[in-house]
Amino acid sequence: MTHSSSSGTRRVVVLGTGGTIAGKAASSGDNIGYTAGQVAVADLLGGIEAPAGVTLVAEQVAQLDSKDMDAHTWRELAARCAHWLAQPDVAGIVITHGTDTLEETAFFLHDVLAPAKPVVLTCAMRPATALSPDGPQNVRDALAVASTPGAQGVTVVCAGTIHSGLDVQKVHTYRLDAFASGDAGPVGYVEEGEVRRVRAWPQGAPFDAARLEAVSKPWPRVEIVMSHAGASGAIVEALLLPSAEPLRGLVVATTGNGTVHHALEAAALKAQDGGLVVLRATRCANGRILPKPGDGLRDAGALTPVKARVALVLELLGVAALPESEGG
Repeated sequence: MTHSSSSGTRRVVVLGTGGTIAGKAASSGDNIGYTAGQVAVADLLGGIEAPAGVTLVAEQVAQLDSKDMDAHTWRELAARCAHWLAQPDVAGIVITHGTDTLEETAFFLHDVLAPAKPVVLTCAMRPATALSPDGPQNVRDALAVASTPGAQGVTVVCAGTIHSGLDVQKVHTYRLDAFASGDAGPVGYVEEGEVRRVRAWPQGAPFDAARLEAVSKPWPRVEIVMSHAGASGAIVEALLLPSAEPLRGLVVATTGNGTVHHALEAAALKAQDGGLVVLRATRCANGRILPKPGDGLRDAGALTPVKARVALVLELLGVAALPESEGG
């Protein structure tokens, strides 16, 4: 689908993946009992005016609830982004996405693409059928970012705030402004269609097509376990049992500054000695792990456990080393 403004000198490509923003409920008053991924991305753009001098192109990459996001969809999404970013007249890309795993998708694309043009993920906390849906405004704001001269990197736009794909986290279960950027703070804001930037656009390593080729290979199995009061090493031992898909990596969601219950730590260290790649990531919403002498398990710095898992998968694929948060 193509939706043009009056001059249509540049294109912004809108890639749909489903999510709440494309959800439908039986009643306009129901904001939680909906089915995600029901409305086509072309229909989501209906009634949304393109920024001046921009033609919109819609493409449906997937149609799912983002809680069910998977490696296959990530690979396809990265490939379609790379295809469109290579077109000289494409100013940027907008991706409509569910909120549940949006931060993981944004982090994955940040590491794999590191685009010199803007790739902007957006979302909604209310379905398309809501009495007052938030999706249309979020899409409009994302289009403003994607068409802004000089914008680059992977960002997330929600409730008028621009977050870096490296730092963004979902921090609320229900409210419309559900995302934050931790210590790093937002990249900027969208105000009446205008972008007000307060820090640098996110950057990564220059794009390398070899990274796309690498992620097309079978992904190593990496799991997450959580340290907590009364934790044991039993879950680690169970994960190491022989299976058709052997465990290659483990992320331990730690308490505080990378601390791990002694029983779980003993099991993780034993697994590491046996060849498993183990990484610690704090379960705290803010801050980073500050390493200290004698640490037996490597840490993921400011990465959350879910982002650390993505980072470890990519590291095992040979795509990228563990990054540091821009706020670290």
